[in-house]
Amino acid sequence: MPKSRAGSATDRLHRIEVVTDAALAHLEVERLLEELLGRIRELLAADTATVLLLDASGEHLVTRASVGMEEAVRQGARVRIGEGFAGRIATSRQPAVLHHVDETTVVNPILWHRGIRSLAGVPLIADGQFLGVLHVGAVTARRFSDAELEFLGVAGDRVAMATRNRMTGTGHAAALSLQRTLLPGALPEIAGLDMAARYAPGDAGGVSGDWYDVFKLPSGWFCATIGDVVGRGLDAATVMARLRTAIRSYALDSADPAEVLTKLDRHIRHFEPNMMATVGYAMWEPSLGRMHLSLAGHLTPVMAPDNAPAQLPDVPVDPPVGAGLVPRPRRTTVLDVEPGTAVLFYTDGLIERRHRPLDEGLALLRDVVRSGPPEPLCSDVMLRLVGADPTDDDIALLAIRREPDTTTPELTLTLEAVPESLAEVRAALRRWLPTVGATDDDLDDLLVVIGEAGANVVEHAYGPGGGRFEVRLTASDRRVEGTVRDQGNWRSARGTNRGRGTQLMQQLSDELRIEHDDGGTTVYLCRNLGNRP
Repeated sequence: MPKSRAGSATDRLHRIEVVTDAALAHLEVERLLEELLGRIRELLAADTATVLLLDASGEHLVTRASVGMEEAVRQGARVRIGEGFAGRIATSRQPAVLHHVDETTVVNPILWHRGIRSLAGVPLIADGQFLGVLHVGAVTARRFSDAELEFLGVAGDRVAMATRNRMTGTGHAAALSLQRTLLPGALPEIAGLDMAARYAPGDAGGVSGDWYDVFKLPSGWFCATIGDVVGRGLDAATVMARLRTAIRSYALDSADPAEVLTKLDRHIRHFEPNMMATVGYAMWEPSLGRMHLSLAGHLTPVMAPDNAPAQLPDVPVDPPVGAGLVPRPRRTTVLDVEPGTAVLFYTDGLIERRHRPLDEGLALLRDVVRSGPPEPLCSDVMLRLVGADPTDDDIALLAIRREPDTTTPELTLTLEAVPESLAEVRAALRRWLPTVGATDDDLDDLLVVIGEAGANVVEHAYGPGGGRFEVRLTASDRRVEGTVRDQGNWRSARGTNRGRGTQLMQQLSDELRIEHDDGGTTVYLCRNLGNRP
C-alpha cells in the first residue's frame, strides 16, 4: 500500500486492533507508549511518532515518548500551549497537518534538526479530558491523506485511554505522578526576571529525587533551589518532597541560605537518617542586583553576563545534607547579578557521562550557555549536552535571567490584596523608579505614598473572600503619575486616628485624589521628581 494511503475501512479497523492489542496490558506507561508509537509509525510508514502530555501546570506539553526522535524525551522537550504545531493542536483540540517545518512553524528545534518536513497530529482526549498530543512526522515532503488522519485520530483515542488508565492505576505511576506534581508547574512571575525549566527522566527508568523549586518570600526576596536525593524509587521521591517543603518553611525565617541548609541538614539527619542529598539554594535581593548562594555538595551554577562568556563563579561547596557532621559552618557567597545576566542551575545528570570526564562536561556547558531568553537557552543546553546520548540519570534544569536594563516609562503590577503583596510592590518600585530618574528622596516618598494606598486596599477594599488590586505608573518629563485601583466595596476604617495615612500621602505627593464608585476605588497620584523643597 502506498505511504500516502491508510487503506480500506476494513484494513484500518485491523490496524487499530493491532494498536490496542491486549498483549500490551502489562507494560508501564513509558514502555506502553513506545510500543504503541512503534506500531503507529510502522502502520503509517512515518519516520517519527511522538506523544507529548500536559504537565501539572496545564501550560506546557512535555515529550513523554517518541519513536524515531528519542532525544526529545531525553532532553525533556516541551511546548507552551498555543505555540508551535503541538501547542496549536492543544488549543484547538482538532487534528492538524503541517507541510512546512522550520523555526517559523514549530518551536521544538529537534524537529528541524532531524530534517522533519511534514507533520500530522491529533489531540489525546479520554472521557472529555485533554491529556496531550500525538503526532507523526516524515523527512520527505508528504501529504497525509484524510484516511491516514482518521486512522491517527482513532489510534490517538486508544493511546489516550490506555495512557490515562496506566497513569492512574499503578504504584509506579503514582510515584511518577508524585514527582511531577511536586515540580513547579508554572514558575512564578517576578518583575525583572525571566525563567524556564526542564525535567527529563533518565533511561534507567523509575523515579528519582531530582527537583527544582522557585518561590517568593513576604519580604520581597526571591528564592530558587535545586537538588538531587541519592537513590531512586518512591523513597527518593518522597524524601525529595519533604526536603522541598522543609526548605520553604526554613526560608520564611532566614535571610541566609547557609542557615537554611544547616537546618535542612539537621532535618534530614534526624528524620531521614539513611538518606543524603545535594542542594543548591539561592536568594535574590529585592533589587535583583545580588544573589546569595550556598551549595551543599551541589554543582556550581553557570552565570552568563550579557554579551560576555559564561563562567563558573568561585563558590565554596560544603558537604551534602545528610552526609554527617559538617566540620565547619556552611557558607554563603554573595554574587553580583548585572542586568542581562543568565544563571543556570542543573543536576549532575546533565554533564556526567561514562565516556566523558566531568571537567569536559562542564567546559561544554560553559560553551553552550549564554545570556538570552531562558526558554531557548534550556532547549539549546539540552540539545547540546544531551542530544541523542542516553543517560541513566534524571536531569533537572532551571534558568533564571535578570532582564536587561531598559528604561521603561511604565510599571504595571496586578496583585492579590494581601499583606504579603506590599513587599512585592516595594521591591518593584525600588527596581523601577531609579530607571526613570527618581532620587533617593523621591523613592522614599513614593514608597510611602503607594505603600499606604496598597495597605488601604488590603484593609478596606475586600472582605474575607479577598480580591486583587492594580498599581499602574507612568513616567515622563521627570514626573511620575499613576493609579492604585481596586474593585472592592470600601469599608470604614477600624479604630481611631485612622486618617493620618491619607494626610501623609497628600504631603508627599504633588497631586493626590481618591475616588470611589460602584466599580471600586482609585487613588490618583502625581510626583515631580528631583525638585521638591
